[in-house]
Amino acid sequence: MRLRLMTAFALAAGLLAGAAHAQQAAAPAPAAPDLNAIPDKMPFNQPYGAPITMERAQAVIQAGVAEANKRGWAMNVAVVGNHGDLVAFGRMDGAQLASIAISQHKARVAARYRRPTRALEDGVQKFGFNYLMTLDDAIASRGGIPLVEGGKIVGAVGCSGGTGSQDEAVCTAAADTINKTQ
Repeated sequence: MRLRLMTAFALAAGLLAGAAHAQQAAAPAPAAPDLNAIPDKMPFNQPYGAPITMERAQAVIQAGVAEANKRGWAMNVAVVGNHGDLVAFGRMDGAQLASIAISQHKARVAARYRRPTRALEDGVQKFGFNYLMTLDDAIASRGGIPLVEGGKIVGAVGCSGGTGSQDEAVCTAAADTINKTQ
């Protein structure tokens, strides 16, 4: 009896693994960018502007907290200036303690690298560009978004405490307070 159960379990696991593999094989992988191509223009070459004020940074945090509250998520939300140094921070009650530093790290990277941290995550996850993890102060995890006003980066917001997609959703709502007012 025990042998039959183990055999049935092994067959079921094999069928499930085969079905999952077939689904993965059916979806084409995105084409990796040619790392030897020389672009005409610098990518992510957005200029820096004057750093965000504390008042505006606190408004960004409040927008992120409002989105997190609406969804029932406890988050840490950090806003940095264009230089990547902390301007304002909010930790919701019950938010994961380890995510305090992670939210600040995501914001810092988004400001200094002038791109959402999702670009680094995609580079590593989708294209296998593991060298991105060797860059100074890099974090390949979504949830960091530059704040752009008048075509210039004034800072960035970073969110952490949930899954990457949750962090990014809260971060997008927070960033929209600056990025959509142009």
